Amino acid sequence: MPDTYAAIDLGSNSFHMLVVREVAGSIQTLSRIKRKVRLAAGLGSDNVLSQEAMERGWQCLRLFAERLQDIPSGQIRVVATATLRLATNAGDFIHKAQAILGCPVQVISGEEEARLIYQGVAHTTGGSDRRLVVDIGGASTELVTGTGAQATSLFSLSMGCVTWLERFFTDRNLGQENFTAAEAAARDVLRPVADELRRHGWEVCVGASGTVQALQEIMMAQGMDERITLAKLQQLKQRAIQCGRLEELEIEGLTLERALVFPSGLAILIAIFTELNIQSMTLAGGALREGLVYGMLHLSVDEDIRSRTLRNIQRRFMIDTDQARRVSSLTALFAQAASNVWELDAYSVEMLKVAGELHEIGLSIEFKQAPLHAAWLVRNLDLPGFTPAQKKLLATLLLNQTNPVDLSSLHQQNAVPPRVAEHLCRLLRLAIIFASRRRDDLLPSVRIAAQGETITVTLPAGWLESHPLGAEMIEQERQWQSYVHWPLHFARSEAME
Repeated sequence: MPDTYAAIDLGSNSFHMLVVREVAGSIQTLSRIKRKVRLAAGLGSDNVLSQEAMERGWQCLRLFAERLQDIPSGQIRVVATATLRLATNAGDFIHKAQAILGCPVQVISGEEEARLIYQGVAHTTGGSDRRLVVDIGGASTELVTGTGAQATSLFSLSMGCVTWLERFFTDRNLGQENFTAAEAAARDVLRPVADELRRHGWEVCVGASGTVQALQEIMMAQGMDERITLAKLQQLKQRAIQCGRLEELEIEGLTLERALVFPSGLAILIAIFTELNIQSMTLAGGALREGLVYGMLHLSVDEDIRSRTLRNIQRRFMIDTDQARRVSSLTALFAQAASNVWELDAYSVEMLKVAGELHEIGLSIEFKQAPLHAAWLVRNLDLPGFTPAQKKLLATLLLNQTNPVDLSSLHQQNAVPPRVAEHLCRLLRLAIIFASRRRDDLLPSVRIAAQGETITVTLPAGWLESHPLGAEMIEQERQWQSYVHWPLHFARSEAME
């Protein structure tokens, strides 16, 4: 399979394998296999890796080896991280691992691990390209600042969720004193690098670890928005403390598999937030394994990842790009006109414009239930650059682009506040109506004004009379919005041509 690639990460907590194929300058995931090996737990105080831990690792690699048989060896990359950097008998483990896999295993430095993690994030994560990337592994934590595809500072620190579990939660007690000790030790590790990280600065903070993934799943399950904040972390810590012991740790959305190392990872993350004064963090779209794959493909980060994703999706589903641009541009104009009252931020407007770019994706399946198909596709497609919460928001907007409004779905997404989702939905629906002739020269000179929750649409004099179908669509829209108590008025302007 000449277009298939595999990346394997022999981590301190889990071993991961990612198999992809290259499609239109991006990657399509064919399989992901993850096994909890907890290699770091087998590392003694003398840095000798126990036979039991090595056996767990080799057993996992036998599973991986079967999947690798059909992939050219030059398109496979296997790397080992913190525990095998430390283990004095790492050579014994690697020698047998290479025999099992049939390809080289490279023990990478902490700095190289940090660089690869950053590359994985740069290729898969949207938002500002001035970022701080945080990856809490089993035995090391990587912190990287960068702009675009270029890392500006790289640090790999000797602390991780497995090693901190062994050091601070070995008695399985989730008391305040254990958390305090774990956080204090993490801050001591962070302090020497904090000034350098702050000097480079960042606009967004992105988490690329299993701990952050677990936090995201908890917040989604509990209906919170996707932004991780210190207040939410402290809230979860208090919940863990109330559980008392590790065996009794139960938090809605936290999987049994992740629960063992969750408190130690949480303590490290709280220390990072506190020491670096991080305001909020979101989940990365990829990390080390994606960095390895994109490195083999030699794909550059030459444009915004979201723009690349939209272009690929539009091509794949044969979306009319002129109409997509027309609706997207109109939503931006409407948002600007309403923003003095509704205070729509740049993030919300960007999501609205993306919804305009994708609103006709459902037509690739069939016309009758196109909005339903559009919502399903966007919710389930792999969209590099968009977080799960952003995908859910986009799917909800596309579901409600026409016909009666499902208000509950707008309130169930957690990327933006419910009222903001309502505002975005209203503007998208109007943009689709006024662009329905599919020609730039037939777009009416429409003015939008918001006052409280009331939208007033001012149309050119005589437009309603000369466009009876358009007038009917507008009246139907007014009724649909009124059913969910969204006041919508239409006015004529004698001054407009």
